[in-house]
Amino acid sequence: MTGPRPLDEDASALGGFCRWLGVRRGLRFSDYGQLHRWSVTDLPGFWSAVQQYLGVPFRTAYQAVLEEDRMPGARWFPGVRTNYADGLLRDGDPREPALITVREDGTAQPLAAGEFRRQVAAFARSLNSLGVAVGDRVAGCLPNSAESAVAFYAAASIGAVWASVGSDYAPEAAAARLGPLAPKVLIAADGHRHAGVDRDRGPAWTALREAVGPAHTVVVPRLRATVPSDCLDWRELTAGEAALEPVALPFDHPLWVLFSSGTTGVPKGIVHGHGGVQLEMYKTLALHWDLGPGSRLLWATSPSWVVWNLLVSAPLVGATAVLYDGSPTHPDPTAVWRAVSAHRVTHFGTSPGLLAACERADVSPGRLCDLSALRQIIATGSPVPARAHAWVTARVGDHAPLVPISGGTDVVGALVGGAPTVPVVPGEISAPCLGVAVEAWDPRGRPLVNEVGELVVTRPMPSMPLALWGDASGERHRQAYFATYPGAWRHGDWITRTERDSVMVHGRSDATLNRNGVRMGSADLYAAVEDLPEIGEALVIGTELPDGGYWMPLFVALREGAVLDDALRDRIRRAIRHRASPRHLPDEIMAVPAVPHTRTGKKLEVPVKRILMGADPGTVAAPTAVDDPAALEFFVRLAKHRARRA
Repeated sequence: MTGPRPLDEDASALGGFCRWLGVRRGLRFSDYGQLHRWSVTDLPGFWSAVQQYLGVPFRTAYQAVLEEDRMPGARWFPGVRTNYADGLLRDGDPREPALITVREDGTAQPLAAGEFRRQVAAFARSLNSLGVAVGDRVAGCLPNSAESAVAFYAAASIGAVWASVGSDYAPEAAAARLGPLAPKVLIAADGHRHAGVDRDRGPAWTALREAVGPAHTVVVPRLRATVPSDCLDWRELTAGEAALEPVALPFDHPLWVLFSSGTTGVPKGIVHGHGGVQLEMYKTLALHWDLGPGSRLLWATSPSWVVWNLLVSAPLVGATAVLYDGSPTHPDPTAVWRAVSAHRVTHFGTSPGLLAACERADVSPGRLCDLSALRQIIATGSPVPARAHAWVTARVGDHAPLVPISGGTDVVGALVGGAPTVPVVPGEISAPCLGVAVEAWDPRGRPLVNEVGELVVTRPMPSMPLALWGDASGERHRQAYFATYPGAWRHGDWITRTERDSVMVHGRSDATLNRNGVRMGSADLYAAVEDLPEIGEALVIGTELPDGGYWMPLFVALREGAVLDDALRDRIRRAIRHRASPRHLPDEIMAVPAVPHTRTGKKLEVPVKRILMGADPGTVAAPTAVDDPAALEFFVRLAKHRARRA
């Protein structure tokens, strides 16, 4: 795209939205910037227009859109009743695929819209028969497959609260997330295939079941035909005719709990509501990504990552969700591109890391595959370097722009991204998303332009969390997002907002690990490593690299007499893989004299990260606040060494 297109002349859903605003509300916008400014200035006008134009299924009328305009505590659409699963009842050809599960060996299983609704209805009926009531929790430990989508929508349809992790999660890591929810039903796959190997997950979900203690366990058979006698068979619970009849729920009724790991302790569970998430999903999928009937969205992801929630929501706007189940680079980096070609994918979601792997392998997907149906490549998970755009143009084609987005689990979507009428500038994210009042602030809360600052959101969004699970007082919720800048949402990213309203994301400003978009807490890794007798303490850091890569080193302080040799490194990796997940495996393991802490004993993850990213040590950690200032010297020397090598 060479320049912005007039909004009301564009053929996209966004263009149609602007024409509708002109006819129905007398509003005219010359460009996206004007539309965005209206969307964050007149929040009631914008979000009511999204609901009306896109047909977000509200069961009841509303007298107010935003009754309380404050953060935290904004109250949206009071009195409205709805259900997330209502979107599956939209008009359309029941024979068209709502989902297509694609395995890494190329086999595919389409699920037609009519059959999808039947399975959702049948499993919802089974959940009711098992005693699941409104507000009860249903948990999944599943791969990226149709079963995970069916289970989620069935739970939502009866008013149960959904939560899930990928089937690759170790039992202890999964239990740390799902255990506090006390789910009544646990749904688990007995295995999955990844990188050409069948992974037996029977022992893992058995251990998870013992840790979580659900009343019922449902097994999805992937590797075996039989199911243990003390478990329920997924196939039986989804059999038989049934009509989908979602219950009407309050706008803010909890839909799901998503997990965004902190740097210490148990990962926090983020609670979102049916109504707010519906509005965000319809807006993102239709207006920003231009998904609709005939579109197909593919993402190689996991139910542990928020993009899975976006992916399985594609049927709400009439699009097909293509669920890639397996390694996107097995047996080679063209594997996922072959799936894009075979299934005529129009929108391909990926990470900068996968694009970089394809570049390193010197592959040309555009020559090897028919990608003529592809209209857009959406990239998130880490900052997208300018060179990735050049690679996509040269090796994929100039007909499918690479559109970076950035947001997070906390708001179930993007804060900044692209739009059909906005040009893409390599190395930048095109614009703030509609309805999102994004600014970069300095430590005193002053807006910055063309300077690095904290990403803040200054007006409420319907998809902001209702609460954190188990946080009855709301104090953890306030501390997580609003303590730094009272009344404004601090997201935890360093960004630059340019004078053109584009955005550059420089990485996490906190210590959350963010490998390929899957945010992980360090606590799971520490629990695995620090149980080893040779390890006194561990520190893990994740840093974004200028080339779009991600470096995640693990530093270990050894007990007296221990030596960090290859054998110990192998044991550390095995412990992490077994007790956390393969995603937690570090890129390097290095011995350090000591792990630095605050005077109160908290590991200095953020200061160490900033030192390794080139910050002046004197500006990130006052010596009087560190229990052992000399412990930082190792990281200062390492940062200098890496800078000389760069």
